[in-house]
Amino acid sequence: MSFIGSTVATMRQSWRTQSPALRIMRAFLGVTWIYAGWDKASDAGFLIEGAPTYIGSALSAYSTNSPISFLLKPILEYSEAVGIFIMVCEFAVGLATLLWIAPQLAALGGFVISIGLWLSSTFYITPYFLASNSAYAILWLTYFLLIRSTRRNVAIRLDRRGFLRISLVAIGAVAASLAGKFLTSESKTAAQSALLATPKKIIKVNNFAVGQTYNFSTANGTPAVLFRTEVGVFAYSAVCTHEGCTVIYSQTSDNLQCPCHGALFDPKSQGKAISGPTNTPLERIRVAIQGAWVVQT
Repeated sequence: MSFIGSTVATMRQSWRTQSPALRIMRAFLGVTWIYAGWDKASDAGFLIEGAPTYIGSALSAYSTNSPISFLLKPILEYSEAVGIFIMVCEFAVGLATLLWIAPQLAALGGFVISIGLWLSSTFYITPYFLASNSAYAILWLTYFLLIRSTRRNVAIRLDRRGFLRISLVAIGAVAASLAGKFLTSESKTAAQSALLATPKKIIKVNNFAVGQTYNFSTANGTPAVLFRTEVGVFAYSAVCTHEGCTVIYSQTSDNLQCPCHGALFDPKSQGKAISGPTNTPLERIRVAIQGAWVVQT
């Protein structure tokens, strides 16, 4: 039997012999992971610095409060490469799951990706059941244990046919990633370009008096606090650099306070930590007055 024929036969056999519950889980996880890869591949701004959906901005925001910030900060300068790696891996895991190629390793890959995303972006979400990445981690782990109960060998077969099947998944993942970039609609690209060319508007200058503060969300969704003085405007991320709670400005003490563990930050001194369990200042957010608006630049 030819390589393609045997691969298709194996895939069909796997779908026929699995229980309905396992088929549903397999189909959902495989399709969802392919969709996740496609969402990134077809996003014109995902790999473009300054775009609202730029991977580097997301990683930078995550690195301020993630429990694995020590892993995220060193890779910020390689954001594009990290984005491409995640995108290709999501395609590979989804394809391998649906095609029944190295299924246990695909399930472990989905589990590892889910855990990584949970620790990076949704670890502090409360209540915990709103953090979808943790739910996906449980789904992948359950799926792995179910197929593990019928397939004891986790390792990839290193024979010629096994190598070709893994290569098929790799080629498919890369091809899907490239297709997403080439097939991005002109309207979506134009919309992304417009967003890049137009800074995010925060508040009208006439509605923001000297001495006031204003809470807003940055282009990548990070909560932030805006200040206006006689000489201009400035802003800081409202994410505490200790464990990610949202800081609050106190007009009485003229500082930013963390309600969780008592850290204090001085907005008049580059967001410097002046007391509490952290020595790391708040991240500075670039803002400016352009015409009638205060904008994020």
